[in-house]
Amino acid sequence: MVLSCHPWRLQASLKSLPGVKKALGKYGPADVEDTTGAATDSKDDDDIDLFGSDDEEESEEAKKLREERLAQYESKKSKKPAVVAKSSILLDVKPWDDETDMAKLEECVRSIQADGLVWGSSKLVPVGYGIKKLQIQCVVEDDKVGTDMLEERITAFEDYVQSMDVAAFNKI
Repeated sequence: MVLSCHPWRLQASLKSLPGVKKALGKYGPADVEDTTGAATDSKDDDDIDLFGSDDEEESEEAKKLREERLAQYESKKSKKPAVVAKSSILLDVKPWDDETDMAKLEECVRSIQADGLVWGSSKLVPVGYGIKKLQIQCVVEDDKVGTDMLEERITAFEDYVQSMDVAAFNKI
């Protein structure tokens, strides 16, 4: 069906279309604002709470259910063993010179005892000019033992130890 631009033909062709027909006068002019309807709409918007109000009281049943679930969660959480963070550290302990007793140096280093510290294997690595450094492995619990504490205690053996370096630090 072809619609022409004449208003009387447009009305005639619209009457033939299916659907509910309303008179154009009921809609009103396009440029006039309805001031009474705007105030009514804002009052209606205040009455509707789409997301639920925070100030409403929680029912007793819901409170009991929530408390019960929280208690179950806490008991389940407390049964799990705590994960202990551990690290593997490779230390380079350097002596003063080639005449330093390396067996005594290793004995001094291994004499350091602390909760969460386990000494592992060690070896002597040549540095140069006949000097060898002690390379020793240890496993530490991160919360109990730190590299700063190890460095302070190892360098306290001033007769044997010139310096100490962390060669490798790996989380387990």
